[in-house]
Parts: sequence; structure tokens; C-alpha cells
Amino acid sequence: MRIAQMNWMQVEAQAARDDRCVLPLGSVEQHGYLSLATDAILADKVAGEAAEPLAIPVFPVLAYGVTPGFLAFPGTVSLRLSTYIALMQDMLDGFYAAGFRRIVLVNGHGGNAPIMTFATEWMGMHGDASIRMHNWWAGPRFQQAVRAVDPAASHASWMENFPWTRLEGVAMPDASKAPFDAALYQAAPPARKREILGDGNFHGRYQRSDNEMLSLWQVGVEETRAAMMENWP
Repeated sequence: MRIAQMNWMQVEAQAARDDRCVLPLGSVEQHGYLSLATDAILADKVAGEAAEPLAIPVFPVLAYGVTPGFLAFPGTVSLRLSTYIALMQDMLDGFYAAGFRRIVLVNGHGGNAPIMTFATEWMGMHGDASIRMHNWWAGPRFQQAVRAVDPAASHASWMENFPWTRLEGVAMPDASKAPFDAALYQAAPPARKREILGDGNFHGRYQRSDNEMLSLWQVGVEETRAAMMENWP
């Protein structure tokens, strides 16, 4: 159930029946040989597939996020944290005004994690509301499935290389990239981070078989769906 395919009257009736809604969170940042919108594509798709059988409305993906470390890579766009918090406040206020009280943030980008601190503050001012942030790629079931395939998995590696994040005409290296110095990377400014990363893959192979990836995807969808259903306060 996509908000883009509903009108305001349908939303009003839906919120009266079920006070849950979903907002996918992404980013526009370098992903090596994959789409710059990888995080937004994956968050939107996994949220939509997970919510569909539950008839929970999914709002359009918030494609831009907080990713200052990659700003030396052309095409990366990073919101200031203050901008992101202000934007999220307006969006949460809008969901609340529409009647939604249980809000699932299906997050596709690690840099967006600080928003949950603000969400906790926001819930303190809206005592009947509940917000859950589900980092879909970091779920224990998904990560267990990833490790069973290949524990060398990371940003811009095979783990994010699905048919819908690849680019037409772009060939993947047939290689496995060695890990970098994580401590050096963490302390480096964006330009130095680019030098350390090179093509942008953190480490591991660039691509695995579609059969493996589609099997992993189903684990991610099922785990995301569980986050929409289980253990609400």
C-alpha cells in the first residue's frame, strides 16, 4: 500500500483502522560501481514488499540522508544533521496529524542512525506515539544469512549488489577487495577517505550470483515485515 496510490480520504480511513505507517530512509552517496541511490532504492523496495501483505501505507522514500564522509565522491549529497532533524520533525508531525501513532522508519543508511535520538525526544512530547527504526541490512537474521554466504561483506560490496542497484553497461571487477585500515579511515577527512577507499567498496567481492542475492533479499523482506508487526509498546 503506497501513499502515492492513495488520496487523503483513503489515508484518513486507513489511519482510523490501523495507526501504523512506514517511512523508508535512504541516502544519495557513492556505492562504488553501484547506483548512487542504492540506499534509497533498497530501503524503498524492502519497505514496500514487507508492508504490502499487511496493508500498511508506505510513504515515499526520504532519499537524502546524512553522509558527510563521502562528500569527496562526486554525486554524493549530504544533509546537515540539523537539517535532517528539522525535516524529520516536520514529517513525524505530519504523520501524527494524519492519525498515525506507530511509525516504522525502514532505514537503509547507517549515517541516518542519529535520528533515533531525536525520535526518542519527539516521542517524549507525543506520549501516545511509538517510533521504531529498523536498519534492514543490519537485522540479525539478514546478517546471519549474509555471513553464511560470505562474511567478507560491506558497503558497496556484493552485499548491496542486487539486480535493482546495478547500472546498465557497468561491469563489476572479478576480484575481492582487501580490508582497509579502519582506524585511519575513521580519523580521515573526506578527501583522504576517498584516497583510502579508491573505488568505494569497503571490502569483499563485488558481485555474487542472483540466486544467492534473491534468497538473501527474501530474508530481509521477512525480517522487515516482522519489525512492522511485533513487540510494539
